[in-house]
Amino acid sequence: MRQIQRTGLSQEQRLSLRMSPQLILSVKLMELPVADLRDRIEEELEKNPALEVLEDKALLSLDTMYKPRREEYDYFETTSDSGYVRNGRGDAASDERRQFIEGVLSPTETLQDYLLWQLRLQTGDNELRETGERLIQNIDNDGFNLEPPETLFSKADGITAATLERALNFVHMLEPNGCCTSDYKESLAVQADLTYGASSEKIKLLIPCLPELERGKFQAVARRLGISAGELGTLFEKLKSLSPFPGRQWNSGSIVKTRFVIPDIQVVRRDGEFSVILNDEEIPVLGIQPFFMEQTRLKTGNGLKGVERDFVRENVKEARWFIQSIHRRNHTLLRVTRAILEFQRAFFVDGPKYLAPLTMRDIAAELDVHETTVSRAANGKYMQTEWGIFEIRYFFSNSISGAGSSGSRYSQEGVKEMIREMIEEESGRQESRRLSDQDIVFLLAKRGVNLARRTVSKYRNQLDLGSSYRR
Repeated sequence: MRQIQRTGLSQEQRLSLRMSPQLILSVKLMELPVADLRDRIEEELEKNPALEVLEDKALLSLDTMYKPRREEYDYFETTSDSGYVRNGRGDAASDERRQFIEGVLSPTETLQDYLLWQLRLQTGDNELRETGERLIQNIDNDGFNLEPPETLFSKADGITAATLERALNFVHMLEPNGCCTSDYKESLAVQADLTYGASSEKIKLLIPCLPELERGKFQAVARRLGISAGELGTLFEKLKSLSPFPGRQWNSGSIVKTRFVIPDIQVVRRDGEFSVILNDEEIPVLGIQPFFMEQTRLKTGNGLKGVERDFVRENVKEARWFIQSIHRRNHTLLRVTRAILEFQRAFFVDGPKYLAPLTMRDIAAELDVHETTVSRAANGKYMQTEWGIFEIRYFFSNSISGAGSSGSRYSQEGVKEMIREMIEEESGRQESRRLSDQDIVFLLAKRGVNLARRTVSKYRNQLDLGSSYRR
């Protein structure tokens, strides 16, 4: 028995949402920070002949850009220094220009560059210098070896074990001391020898005991080493004067670790009132070529025909949409920033410690837009304030349970600033004892912030602050 299969046509109605190319373009432009937006504009100018640049302030000469301007036109300071203050003597433009030029001409110097400079300056031994150069190029940002030093040289190089040892010792003495070592333990031992000489042997006995000393087990360590508690305290203070990660000390203050950013938006306070200013100096003012506009106005028969007319109309249409998308991006960014200003007014008045809990959903509800729109507007963009330059996403922070009536008036970033202040204030106290994580937990509780010790430890590590014994 044969089974017959019948086929036929059927209709089905279905709803679906498809993004047009124009809408996709608008979404992509919304995500771009000002530096990337400028690159995107240059790409569009090359692709679309209907677009033209009406004005580009970024291409003005230094003399034109930094000529004295009236205060109402002095929107965006070129300096990213939040402490920049006008001196009131009429030479603010001159100072601004000087700072700009100095910033442009500043050389970028890494830890390796600094060590290589010292090496070449202090030795005329070619073999020692070449060996030391290869050793320095093998270190990471902490100053530690990426690969074991002996693996860097082959038999063909002709480097003996004695030469390698001599080069290692020479690099160890360069500033910062203790670089080109395997780990923090070896680095501390090298620094102890260089700093304290003959008395370093007792100091080095404490290095294997650091985990116990961090937990406060001083009596147990003193009994094991056969020394008094007073002597242990003296040796421990000497050990704490050394840097377990010598490279970090250099990189933390070096411009190699600095990311240069161009703020997309600025919040300034004048006479007690806040103003939000868009950084449009980096964005060229776009328009449509007069020839293309004229051709679109001409009636059929008086202008271009056929394929040429369609080409002109299509490019004018895309140019208009591109310009509108940039305006929409800027308008959305201004709205989001103004909303953040209202929610985070305490931050802009008193500083980062007063950053309040805020989510993108809160801003989206305030502006009556989708949460993803807020996310795209904030993505990768920076805001210049009198407290410094911050990524816009910095202002969105989860809450920490507190003692307030709402139970959530403290943000994570605000609590981190509290912890940072507590640790920075240690240097002003007379006693030598540093705050442990448990001490910080107690001090935070007195302010109404209840955190577990492990949470304090996590926040402290995120701030790149060492534990009490490392400080």
